[in-house]
Amino acid sequence: MLSKSQARTFFLGGTIITFVVFLGLSWTSLTKEVPKRTHEENLSAEVIAGKHLWESNNCMGCHTILGEGAYYAPELTKVVERRGEGYMRAVLSSKEPWAPRGRKMVAHNFNEEEVGQLIEFFKWIGNVDLNGFPPKPDYKSTINSK
Repeated sequence: MLSKSQARTFFLGGTIITFVVFLGLSWTSLTKEVPKRTHEENLSAEVIAGKHLWESNNCMGCHTILGEGAYYAPELTKVVERRGEGYMRAVLSSKEPWAPRGRKMVAHNFNEEEVGQLIEFFKWIGNVDLNGFPPKPDYKSTINSK
């Protein structure tokens, strides 16, 4: 059994050691891992402008990106990979509200420059290394092969 002073020393020592390990891991993540995974070198003025458009139009109010946001509309982390640039251009430049499967996409009336900026932002997001997120769907065949 530990005495009161030994317990205090054990607690403080453990707390300090854990805090130092936490700081070391945080420093490693922020200085080495995050820049490597996000491909910071690919951040361009178009990508940044696309991010500003994403935020100023409250796209996260309906969509999810990097696992964050609302779940009303589709997840857009790898949308360019899934749907292609042409599809994205058509949806983003639509002058009419767009309603696939009953969910209504607001017509934001983006011009061609803004559409290009948003697509560049989605391309950049799609190339961020997310350790396999979002997972690829495991489609099971409904056809019996003989």
